[in-house]
Amino acid sequence: MQERRPRLEGKVAFISGGARGMGACEGELFAAEGARVVLGDVLEEQGRAVEARIRAAGGEALFVKLDVTSEGSWRDAIAATVSSYGRLDVLVNNAGIGSGPAPSTVEDTDGDRWDQIMDVNSTGVFLGTKYAIPEMRRAGGGSIINISSIFGLVGSPGSTPYHASKGAVRLLTKATTVQYAGDGIRANSVHPGFVETPMTEAQFRQPGGRQRRIDSTPLGRIGTPLDIAYGVLYLASDESSFVTGSELVIDGGYTAQ
Repeated sequence: MQERRPRLEGKVAFISGGARGMGACEGELFAAEGARVVLGDVLEEQGRAVEARIRAAGGEALFVKLDVTSEGSWRDAIAATVSSYGRLDVLVNNAGIGSGPAPSTVEDTDGDRWDQIMDVNSTGVFLGTKYAIPEMRRAGGGSIINISSIFGLVGSPGSTPYHASKGAVRLLTKATTVQYAGDGIRANSVHPGFVETPMTEAQFRQPGGRQRRIDSTPLGRIGTPLDIAYGVLYLASDESSFVTGSELVIDGGYTAQ
């Protein structure tokens, strides 16, 4: 039997929001599959801890400080990636924030909170994509994976700015697909359901919050970061070479209802 090669062998991958949660899990999985991984985040101590874990396991990793809402920060982070590893093949726009535990209808949404969520969840993805594309073009192509949400596909009684920001990610992904397919650059969005991460802790701690989400998910459980990371790995790999402009829904069946 032929020995299996690492699925991301030879690839350089940048992951925003790589210091914890899904981003950290993606980074460790990517490194285990042969990628050289750059982790970008504002959480420096936690990001360097992930970098250290990857290196201790025999992988290659670099942490860079990144504010996804800052054009200059993105420019510097991508430049550091190419300076260190010579190219960029994969971008995972993973960084994001939630609306918080309290419901937020259109009328209830504060303008400053709207701006903050849109800046991180939508503008951050735009800027990452903008600065990754020239380097991917130079590399002969690449894969952009944008983490959206089930709430970029369907509505709910609250979380208005979160819905809007994640819906924007979905359609930015499709625009990127059409505009850059000729350069060999693929773009896909991933739509997780309810997942156990630091971002969701406050929601799950609300009275009945965890059980309501379990009850609304046909598979009857909360997702794990690894559930999402394996889908992201597929889109980063050459196994998905004919997949672009798609929506990979990993939600335990929530949106099938």
